[in-house]
Amino acid sequence: MKLKNRLRFKNWRKYLFEFLSVFFAVTFAFLLDRWNENRKERFTEKTILTEIYNGLARDSIDLDNDEKSIKYNIKAVDYFRKIVNNVEVDNDSLATYYFYLTRDFVTIQNTSGYETLKSIGLEIIKNDSLRRTIIDLYEVRYKLHKKFTEEYDENKYMRNYFEKINNSISPNFIYDNRGNIIGIEQPLNLNKKEKNLIKSYLWKLQINRLDRESAIKGNKSKIGEIRKYIKENLK
Repeated sequence: MKLKNRLRFKNWRKYLFEFLSVFFAVTFAFLLDRWNENRKERFTEKTILTEIYNGLARDSIDLDNDEKSIKYNIKAVDYFRKIVNNVEVDNDSLATYYFYLTRDFVTIQNTSGYETLKSIGLEIIKNDSLRRTIIDLYEVRYKLHKKFTEEYDENKYMRNYFEKINNSISPNFIYDNRGNIIGIEQPLNLNKKEKNLIKSYLWKLQINRLDRESAIKGNKSKIGEIRKYIKENLK
């Protein structure tokens, strides 16, 4: 009887050891697999965030250039307002300001990083706040900015304002032998109605440019915040 009990105990210990060995082996394999999966996800997350970070840097440069152009747009409005009011202007600046007065813009947005993120899955960004901020920038701010710039009829400056202003001002332009604009003869021979019409167009151009300038500054600020957030997350 004692021998049987010893055999049972021995067999029980053997089965327990085998069970624990298998259990720990499976558990370890599972944990190792999960660790590798987490490491892969983290690598993917960092890769995408780095791509977005670099794309936003390029976007910031593009917005800087747009902002500089808008400053010229606004200066052009002031310049031509002086011409309409028969205030003497510097002829050397005429061609530049004429070019910028009703110039339209094309929105350039580097969205490749965000498109990659969407294709892999937004949940790859573990930080909820960062993920929401990135989505807001690309899905809301960028789309509104593009729509406002390229699709909103009121902001199609060349189509809406160029011909109206040009018909009244261009007859006084002075050209060189090559056909380049080199100045304008002043004063303009405009009646009160014509002057007020042009002034209203210039006012509209200025208000719209200022509105766009404000939107650009807001997007630049948001981009700066997100890039700082991403940089902290990549550490």
